[in-house]
Amino acid sequence: MNRRIASIVILLFLPALQAVHAAEGLIATQSPFGPGETMDRLQAVVEDRELTVFARIDHAAGAERIGESLRPTELLIFGNPRGGTPFMQCAQSVGIDLPLKALVWQDADDRVWLGYNDPGFLAERHGVPDCPVAANLEKALEGMVAAALGD
Repeated sequence: MNRRIASIVILLFLPALQAVHAAEGLIATQSPFGPGETMDRLQAVVEDRELTVFARIDHAAGAERIGESLRPTELLIFGNPRGGTPFMQCAQSVGIDLPLKALVWQDADDRVWLGYNDPGFLAERHGVPDCPVAANLEKALEGMVAAALGD
């Protein structure tokens, strides 16, 4: 009986889990705001923390330019040498994943998500799972997401 209940629970929550964990190493949090406001709020937090915004890319606008449609999807590229340099000192190859990136997208069910690469996953990917910078970046990103999605 317990296995049956567990199977039902898994089946009920599987679609939500797939949406949140759609890609290995991606941390995604559902936003209570629309896609534009979510990205605006994140960018404001990034700038308030004196990080450099290198680019804000509107993928949906790009799709529109070629006559295609795409639900709202925007990428923010940001960072600074104080966080990135120590990470690259652990493994220079991590430079391919820096600066940091955050993606805001609206899924087929009109839910809005804010996602970013897990620094711990990046550290493992580059063969430096014990790099202390990854944990610091993880805390910083969690704090930025919480601030952007809070009241």
